[in-house]
Amino acid sequence: MAQVAHMAMNSLLSTPNRIYSHQTVRAGFRCAQSPLSRPSGWASIRAAHVEKRSEKTRNHLSNLEKLLQKDVVPVQESERKSGKTTTIQPDQNSRVNKILDGLNLAQIWPVGIRGRAAEAAAEISPRRLTHIQQLLLKQQAEYSPRNHLGTRWREYHGSRDWEGLLDPLDENLRREVVRYGEFIQSSYQSFHSDPATTKEGIDSWREVELADKSYQVTKSLYATSSIGLPKWVDDVAPDLGWMTQRSSWVGFVAVCQDKGEVARMGRRDIVISLRGTATCLEWAENFRALLTPMEENTDSLSFDTQAKVECGFLSLFRTNGEYTPSLSESVVQEIRRLLELYKGEQLSITITGHSLGAALALLVADEISKCAPKIPPIAVFSFGGPRVGNRAFANRIKSNNVKVLRIVNNQDIITRVPGIFISDELDQQLRENPQISGVLEFLDNKMPLAYSHVGTELKVDTKMSPYLKADADVACCHDLEAYLHLVDGFMASNCPFRPNAKRSLLKLLSEQGSNVKKLYTSKTKSLTLKIENDGVVAMSKCLASPSLQPK
Repeated sequence: MAQVAHMAMNSLLSTPNRIYSHQTVRAGFRCAQSPLSRPSGWASIRAAHVEKRSEKTRNHLSNLEKLLQKDVVPVQESERKSGKTTTIQPDQNSRVNKILDGLNLAQIWPVGIRGRAAEAAAEISPRRLTHIQQLLLKQQAEYSPRNHLGTRWREYHGSRDWEGLLDPLDENLRREVVRYGEFIQSSYQSFHSDPATTKEGIDSWREVELADKSYQVTKSLYATSSIGLPKWVDDVAPDLGWMTQRSSWVGFVAVCQDKGEVARMGRRDIVISLRGTATCLEWAENFRALLTPMEENTDSLSFDTQAKVECGFLSLFRTNGEYTPSLSESVVQEIRRLLELYKGEQLSITITGHSLGAALALLVADEISKCAPKIPPIAVFSFGGPRVGNRAFANRIKSNNVKVLRIVNNQDIITRVPGIFISDELDQQLRENPQISGVLEFLDNKMPLAYSHVGTELKVDTKMSPYLKADADVACCHDLEAYLHLVDGFMASNCPFRPNAKRSLLKLLSEQGSNVKKLYTSKTKSLTLKIENDGVVAMSKCLASPSLQPK
């Protein structure tokens, strides 16, 4: 098998004048009786040679695998006979890639053939075979860069509002965004593993499994609803009591303790991670959409300068529980303790949340920005966050020097509520019109649903993913794992999905199987068979997550 791959590459490199057209390649595959070629009248022959053709398919994919991924190949016939090999240098590698691109290997899947092949051809995406190999045939894990941030850490933390880092997306920032998203996944996992909240549970230590082992959890956080359901609801469904409990575990505070990671990041990072909506009462609070003043005493403030936020979010943030203080009090106490503990060190505070957690993250950032005389730089990385407050609240966040990066899926409707259902782009265009801007400012100050987004936006799109259906449902477009998948594949707004995306697709397949294109769900088992005796490379099920890189 190796000799076949070597001979093929030698032929490509030693005969540059030879023409390898798309038609020639496809004709060659037809002559070899590829299972992808299905001329009419061959149904009986095809049925009699299913196993034989499957073996040819496996061998064919193996050869392509070696052609595309081989790092060391013979370049001269004399060297091949003598057993010597030459390492392809960057310029040679570029030449090889251009030749392979010229072959247009992605088009080996026939178009215009009747029957199931035509259906499969319509479903396959991306059309380039190398993309599919990146998903299913890669033997070794690849990782996003774990570069030394050094003196640039403030820039990645938002000191310049991420100017010049978002479009195209900086590779270091991509890794940081995905890493913070995985903290939120840890919050979800810890809650669902033990959702009940009791006095004994609050007093005891809750174990949280973090993907990034350089951080250690120092504090559990709880959010409490100011509303409650009748007691008879718990009597009717005692096993589902956690769904109606007023106080629920909502996240944690963690601190980077690894000296090597502290040196890499250029500072000791404090992370506050907050999950999204999970209980019935949290859903009820989400629908309390009227704006309410943040300050109790607003007599000294004019109506148009009052910072207002959604009533339900503020309730979950400031309500005390039966056995636990409010989220506001808990997070302030812990931040003050940590600032005293690490006094004199270079520190940063990063708050990350998804959905409801993204809304609470803004309230947390606002609260801790003034909890001590000297506060380290504060940044918020939010995923799928709704609008939280009015324009005065957005200005208040900005004036407190809190930096906010909102990761938004263009197909996620949650990011457009509550308030007037209008896109940020259209809102900006209207405000630039002098005849309309005055009316909008008046509405901002008077309307009870005059919400405004906060911070800088990183926009991704479900339709850019070659693996997700273009018409993926609302749940998929708002799903955190789908967000991390899209961020990992995002290069720029005018570029296709990153062909060498590193993030594992196993979780996406398991959680959003109905929204993944049929090719990757119906063919998963057959494409991930491990064949050891036929000379075919083993096929891994997924690629490693970027946060799992060993230190």
